[in-house]
Amino acid sequence: MTAVIDTPGREPGHGPGRQGRQGRRTGRGPGDGPGRWAAPPRPSWEEPPGPAGVAGKGLVLAFACLGVLFPLWIVLVTSLSSRRTIDEAGGLVMVPRGITFVAYRELLSGGQVTRAAVISVLITLVGTLFSMAVSVLCAYGLSRTGSLGHRWILLVLLATMFFSAGLIPTYLLVQSLGLTDTYLALILPSAISVFNILVLRGFFMGISQELVDSARIDGAGDFRILWQIVMPLSRAVLAVITLFYAVGYWSAWFNASLYLNDQDMMPLQNVMIQLVQKQEAPVGLGQAIKTGELSGLAVQMAVMVMALLPVAVLSPFVQKHFKKGMLTGAVKG
Repeated sequence: MTAVIDTPGREPGHGPGRQGRQGRRTGRGPGDGPGRWAAPPRPSWEEPPGPAGVAGKGLVLAFACLGVLFPLWIVLVTSLSSRRTIDEAGGLVMVPRGITFVAYRELLSGGQVTRAAVISVLITLVGTLFSMAVSVLCAYGLSRTGSLGHRWILLVLLATMFFSAGLIPTYLLVQSLGLTDTYLALILPSAISVFNILVLRGFFMGISQELVDSARIDGAGDFRILWQIVMPLSRAVLAVITLFYAVGYWSAWFNASLYLNDQDMMPLQNVMIQLVQKQEAPVGLGQAIKTGELSGLAVQMAVMVMALLPVAVLSPFVQKHFKKGMLTGAVKG
């Protein structure tokens, strides 16, 4: 409905600019009198959706959720299916029948997959802790405008986002440092993300300077200010960045395939690649697959579930911090 604004009359000096700001003049018709002005209509995207729009959005969201959950459901059901059920389905299983945990029991019985899972967990924990420590310290130093050389350091970090040395120089550097066939090669080359540092810096700069100044007057040093004031106020962005680093370490496979030659040191993602792409059964499962006790497809799906499970479990707990942590930090930066 068009709102109508009654004005007693037009005052001297009011030109077309004032008339344009207040609204447009209504056409002559029954009930229209002099001095009646109508507000301009709002754009269509600002209007609340009607029943058809709400139903359409719900339908699109349902199809999107189905497109994400249906493949995960197939992977999970296939990993829990017996060899007979998989053979009857001709491959992937959609309807659960004959549920069995043989694939998971064999994978977690102490063979290559168990060792790879432990390696992935340790690399994720140690790497995330190291990356967060360096990123928080770097971001806090860059957020203090009076710190020594913060502007030049920031420019150098920004340059690394657009220019890199390349794969061969990076490999030669890792080799010259003696990091090949060590777990440090899985952490140090990808320990720092400049984007995450910039997000943390933007959030830290948004913290009230009065709090920092009052703590400094009370005798607190930089490390105490960071630990007791800045970090407690930045729980949201810290949770999001921690999840980013953890998912990156857990899902990483390229560094291991590049810098590790010992198969016993391979993380879970590389074992999954060997199993799914190269069709190589993990150590300890080859005989079970040959004798027909296990289906190779069930083992492949079980390894996929093990690789996806930590991310699927942790993401809902950090989801509530995404809007406050990421968007606020990005806008303030």
